[in-house]
Amino acid sequence: MVIDRFEGNFAVIICEGATYDIPRAMLPAGAKEGDVLRILIDAAKTEKNAEEIKQLMDDVWAD
Repeated sequence: MVIDRFEGNFAVIICEGATYDIPRAMLPAGAKEGDVLRILIDAAKTEKNAEEIKQLMDDVWAD
């Protein structure tokens, strides 16, 4: 994914030939046109979120 340009509060991202408008606030500080971006999965946060959701569901469906 590459930052093609900025339009107001959005960055226009090109990924595999398609373009996407991403809120500029979602990009790392200092990101600029031409920068290559990567998306990473945060396994620890994913697991924590899953545990929190499970606990909430258990609380709601408890007898």
